Amino acid sequence: MLSLKITTHIDIQATPEQVWQVLTDFKLYQSWNPFIRKIEGKLNAGQKLQISIHPTKQKAMQFKPTLLEVKHAQSLSWLGHFLIPGLLDGQHCFELYSQKDGRTSLVHFETFSGLLVPMMRSKLKSIKHDFDYMNQALKLRVESHE
Repeated sequence: MLSLKITTHIDIQATPEQVWQVLTDFKLYQSWNPFIRKIEGKLNAGQKLQISIHPTKQKAMQFKPTLLEVKHAQSLSWLGHFLIPGLLDGQHCFELYSQKDGRTSLVHFETFSGLLVPMMRSKLKSIKHDFDYMNQALKLRVESHE
């Protein structure tokens, strides 16, 4: 299958629990998150979320992915589809890793798959900047609220 994985990471001077608290407090996203401005829905696997993203080089988009995994202070992921499954699917993931020095390493990635990946590759790759931007904002938010 045609796929593209975009991966970013950042170290945050906080515990995974502190990072998780900010990452999963969807109601406050609009106050700090430059990329994912809104998430509505319950934090339970199998639930549909309503998400609004604001990529810097594209127009804002809304979509309704399904929450795949919720592991407290470890991982959060969802799967969304453009129009119909198999056309352009995106599995968005956040993984938190505790470091010995008390920091948390956040790995933030998305795996795109489907028939449209080849023609959308350059547009999809541009989203890495938005992931990095969100990571920096998350780091700032978490570290300023310790």
